[in-house]
Amino acid sequence: MGLTSQTFLLVLVLIAVAVSALALWLWPRAARKGPLAWAGRLGLLVVTQVGILAVLLVAANNEYGFYSNWNELLGRASSKQVLQPGTKDGRRPPALTVQGQESIGLKGTREKAGQVDRVQIRGPVTGLSMDGYAYLPPEYFQKGHEKEKFPVVVVITGQPGVSKNLITQLKVPQAASAAIMKKEIRPTIYLLVRPSVVADRDTNCTDVPGGPQALAFFNEDVPLAVTDVYRASDAPGSWGAVGNSTGGYCALKLAMTNPARYGAAAGLSADYFARQDGKTGDLYAGSKAYRNENDLTWRLEHMPPPPVSLLVGTSKNEGNYGPSLKFAQKAKPPLKVDKLVRDEGGHNFQTWREEYPVVLKWLDKELKELTAPRDGGR
Repeated sequence: MGLTSQTFLLVLVLIAVAVSALALWLWPRAARKGPLAWAGRLGLLVVTQVGILAVLLVAANNEYGFYSNWNELLGRASSKQVLQPGTKDGRRPPALTVQGQESIGLKGTREKAGQVDRVQIRGPVTGLSMDGYAYLPPEYFQKGHEKEKFPVVVVITGQPGVSKNLITQLKVPQAASAAIMKKEIRPTIYLLVRPSVVADRDTNCTDVPGGPQALAFFNEDVPLAVTDVYRASDAPGSWGAVGNSTGGYCALKLAMTNPARYGAAAGLSADYFARQDGKTGDLYAGSKAYRNENDLTWRLEHMPPPPVSLLVGTSKNEGNYGPSLKFAQKAKPPLKVDKLVRDEGGHNFQTWREEYPVVLKWLDKELKELTAPRDGGR
């Protein structure tokens, strides 16, 4: 039974109710004098509290997505790193595998509302792998669009987190489908993923010296994987990125380090540098220079500005408000930084869920025009 399944939560609720009822029934029998009765009352209290606490912890985990499965909760690696050797004729297998479709309640057929695929990416460059989702717009399946290639937006959730939060909590493909159906944005492929490329380490989209090459995975493996299978545009600047929290830092970093691929990016409640803690380990091998390179504000102050459009999302009562204003203030042409500032808003799903429809329209406006339809892809 899955850690995040509603069935597991329901079972815990039933157990907690049953234990509480049993404790109430047994309490008069335990209300006697002596060590044995005292131990019995203590045991009833402990069992009842454990049952209630288990329900609260699992409900909180389902709401905020701290752990996606038992392996992550227990600290065991649950994501394999798979090397992808080439075949004898010099060709390699596709770096993306479609494992089925995810039902998310889109209104209409795939030709009308689009479709969400469950995907696995196996990086041919870094050897890293990741599960995620891909939303395909309705035009992808419509007659007359069979040869058309579509822009791509990589959507990255926070850390710790799971890519499914982008569907269940932030409702990104639902918002994209509604906007596309209303002709508010162009048909676009949305790839929904988490920021960490290994299950037991927060890599902050950083190429760790001697460790996971997380930035290369997003900058090199992800484009290869998506274009292997889908009719995705390969025109310069036709991809975008967006993320919340750690995912926001990653999204901004992709556009700033790979402007030839990512023409626009948005970071919601983002940091502008990679925080190091027990979950990250040493991301920079002790190098101050390399740490500076991964500090986005430092890059604006000391490196040539990339020719991209960025959006920073914050609120006046959020911890990243000051850093966001500073980051935007440091921008110099050809870089452009827009701001999405709220009077109120927390570091939570509700705030980001309200922001995503606005941000998707901003990304659509900023991304470069689609290239002429060409053959290829799925």
